[in-house]
This record gives sequence, C-alpha cells and structure tokens, in this order.
Amino acid sequence: MDHKGAATFNGVPGVPAKELEVASYRVSSRKVDVSSRESVRALADEAASLGAVIQVINTAGVSPNMAPPDRILAVDLYGSAVVFEEFERVIAPGGAGLIVSSMAGHMSPALPAEQEHDLAFAPADELMTKPFLAPSAVPNSMAAYILSKRANQLRVQAASISWGKRGARVNSISPGIIATPLAQHELNSPIGDVYRAMIEASPAKRMASPDEVAVAASYLLGPDAGFITGSDLLIDGGVISAMRAGLLPSPE
Repeated sequence: MDHKGAATFNGVPGVPAKELEVASYRVSSRKVDVSSRESVRALADEAASLGAVIQVINTAGVSPNMAPPDRILAVDLYGSAVVFEEFERVIAPGGAGLIVSSMAGHMSPALPAEQEHDLAFAPADELMTKPFLAPSAVPNSMAAYILSKRANQLRVQAASISWGKRGARVNSISPGIIATPLAQHELNSPIGDVYRAMIEASPAKRMASPDEVAVAASYLLGPDAGFITGSDLLIDGGVISAMRAGLLPSPE
C-alpha cells in the first residue's frame, strides 16, 4: 500500500523495507491479511493517521498453483473487495487506487448478468454467500482464480462511482507472464508447459519485465491519467489475443 507524503507501506512482494529506505523512502511495514476486514481496516486507519492517503496499490494475491479454491476466493476476490471498501473511507481528494489483477480475468466468457452485478456491487461481506461462489460451484483453483480476477475488473468499475464521490480514481492492471520469482515458480511447476505455450503463441513471444508493469502503474496513478477511472489495462504481450484467435486453448 503506497501512502505518499508520510510513509510508504511496503506491499511489494520481494522488496524488503530496507531496500526502499535506501532509496530514500520512509517506510512503515505492517503484516496484513487482506482476507480479514479488521486487518485491512487497521492498515487504512494507520495510513490515514499519518496524513493524506494519495495512492493505494493492492498487490495481494495467490495463484492457482499456490492455494485451494476457497483460499484464492478469500484473498483474490473477497480481499480485493475489502481493500476497495476500506480505503475508500480514507482516500484523499485527487487520490488514486490501483489493483494488480491478471490477464486471467479476460479468459472466460461474460458471466450471467446477475452474477456480474453481484461481483461488482454486492457488499464484500455478502459476496461469499452467493450460490455461484459456493465450494460446489467453483470446481478447482484455476476456476477460482479466473473468477476472482474477473471480479477485480468489475469491482473497479463499481468502485469508480463511489471513489469518484470523494474526488478519487481507481483502476486495475491485468499483467500476463511477468519475469518475477512467482512466474519462475509457475514455470517450474506442473503447469509450466502451459505458461511456455502462452509465451510461444503470443505476438510478443516473451515475458515482460517488472519495470514494464511499473511504468503502466505509475501512469494510471499519476496526474496524466486524470480522466481514466473504472478501467482495466491488459498487459499480456497478446496472450489473450492468441487465445481468442484459437492459437491457445481456453482454460477448463
């Protein structure tokens, strides 16, 4: 979570607080579980106590190869909705929020209209009571992940209305395969061949560097993107295009 003007809450995976301090940031680290409203609320309140909360970045998430379906839904879907709600209370006028979602949110056809409306607008604490999110309705971790990332994109559209009433913006980015330790973990896992096939079928034929994603995030959070809110930016090297062209199978 980024809180400019007072401190930087280190929410960047793999970046120790000391590394940010060496780069002249004042850093306050706090252990946060986004699947716990109390935990997220405490973070939002602490950030607000330090000064105006200008930028919020939610990078929390678990991949299909890391957790069972219920945990993915708790972190990637419910947790993201909680972050939107809790930081809406404290975001400053002129502020901006960003959630790092995934290209997976673009992999499935549109859901029934009622389900899409619930994913966008239902209060976070009601989401997991919806029948289509019950364990029997979400068969595996990949299905949970795709559903969660679709929810992120829909939630951004809904949140842009309520955040807008505070004079703030909110968007999402949906990266593809990025050259990070997490991507290396996936490449070395049983689904590694799927990742390699995506890279080969994509127009870019490579992974992206983290810096390429950071540039896009910086733009969406900054003043040059002042007219952009409720949007999702797909940064995947063309993997979704290849999938829609029939060069890759759609996920089960």
